[in-house]
Amino acid sequence: MAIARPNIDTAPFDAIAERYDESFTASKIGRAQRASVWDELGGVFRSGDRLVEIGCGTGVDACFLAERGVDVIACDSSPQMVAVATRRVAEKERPGSIYPRLLAAEDIHALRHDGSFDGAFSNFGALNCVPDLRPFAQDLAALLDPGATALLCWMGPCCAWEIVWYLAKGKPGKAFRRFHRDGVSAQLAGGAHLRVRYPSVRELVRTFAPEFRLKSLKGIGVAVPPSYLESWANRLPRLFDFSVRTDSLLGHCPGIRALADHVLLEFRREGASGE
Repeated sequence: MAIARPNIDTAPFDAIAERYDESFTASKIGRAQRASVWDELGGVFRSGDRLVEIGCGTGVDACFLAERGVDVIACDSSPQMVAVATRRVAEKERPGSIYPRLLAAEDIHALRHDGSFDGAFSNFGALNCVPDLRPFAQDLAALLDPGATALLCWMGPCCAWEIVWYLAKGKPGKAFRRFHRDGVSAQLAGGAHLRVRYPSVRELVRTFAPEFRLKSLKGIGVAVPPSYLESWANRLPRLFDFSVRTDSLLGHCPGIRALADHVLLEFRREGASGE
């Protein structure tokens, strides 16, 4: 398998790269939410497909795809995240190939020299940090063949768990932070700041049209809470297991699925004319 060695610089998510798998990937909530995404991911893409992943993080999803024979150009704007992903990729051979690439979502037009792709994937809100999604949607469309699928997982604009949790703690600002149209400023480990926006599904459908058409929508984390409630999941394992079992059902229910921590949108790349 080929590995593109990144040039190391700095980025907001660098500070959490080395402990991301410990704090989220290996957590109960992280495993549950990722498994829900993988249920859809494994059903959409097939062996022999060639994908671009935006915001690959530590490469966990890329490895899942490669183990099923999918080739992935795994892009991330964080040099340290790409470095961790590169180490993970090198651990063992897989039927599909993974090519880690230091590349921000706003710069995916640079992949136009790599040929066309059978699909695109982005997980757990990487695209919530993109300030202007319309140019991104156009650049992505230029990379995908007509009929290709873009499976994009966003942090939802109205998380029921978050509202209830922070209202109970007397923190209405955090309870309703996702409602701000211009987003909120988030502080990461190491003091780095970035702007996070929470577009509605309707807004995303308008932004990605006419190049893309929405095919399906699934809530990720309706019954399963956000990752900052990991201590709750550990204290109440039976209740958490029940939430995992019911999450996939609620994730497909119209109305209720919009209250999830994340929303998974499946877009279809329309013809070159958008028809």
